[in-house]
Amino acid sequence: MELKVYVDRLSQPSRAIVIFCKVNKIDFEEVGIELLKGQHLTPEFKEINPMGKVPAIVVDGKFKLFESHAILIFLASAFPGVADHWYPADLYRRAEIHSILDWHHSNLRHGSTGFIQNTLLAPLFGRSLNPQAAAEAEKVLSSSLSKIEALWLKESGQFLLGSSQPSIADLCLVCEIMQLEFADETDRNRILGPHKKIQQWIEDTKSATKPHFDEVHQTLFAAKVKLQMQRK
Repeated sequence: MELKVYVDRLSQPSRAIVIFCKVNKIDFEEVGIELLKGQHLTPEFKEINPMGKVPAIVVDGKFKLFESHAILIFLASAFPGVADHWYPADLYRRAEIHSILDWHHSNLRHGSTGFIQNTLLAPLFGRSLNPQAAAEAEKVLSSSLSKIEALWLKESGQFLLGSSQPSIADLCLVCEIMQLEFADETDRNRILGPHKKIQQWIEDTKSATKPHFDEVHQTLFAAKVKLQMQRK
């Protein structure tokens, strides 16, 4: 199976796809799509994803798929070497993972993206910073972190749903939270400081996917340093 993965490593869901492929030894070609250069809006890329967003994949030159959750489900199902814990065969467990992934986009992602965009990144895309929108997004983000701790980070396991090994839901949500690395230390500590379970879960997910998690996030860390220098 020939797999091309179209990503920008500054994108949370893009990083989740790349890490998943690397951890599971899936052979793939990574095609960089630079969001800051508008490459996701070109006619060529819109032939692959008409929505003009990353990530997207092309399989065997003909099957095209976008939306990160759908991509991860496909990859976990299509490649026989993927361990069961990523996307369990048990239908009840699988349904619980789907429930978390559906919740992710309109809650954790909404809060994380809204906060980072409106405190830092909006000018890079030609938009103005919006402190009021950032404050509202922070409320959603903090509420989402509390819900993750209360509902899915159980005492019986290191990962979501009390599991001893990560699923695609763990990877998606932790990559989302890692976008807070863009924020300054004061903001990051204010948001993550009260959530000790979240902090440990992030470290456990890094450990379970090393060395690929840190390697894939190097682009994020480098962009953070560059952004800090520009702000000074």
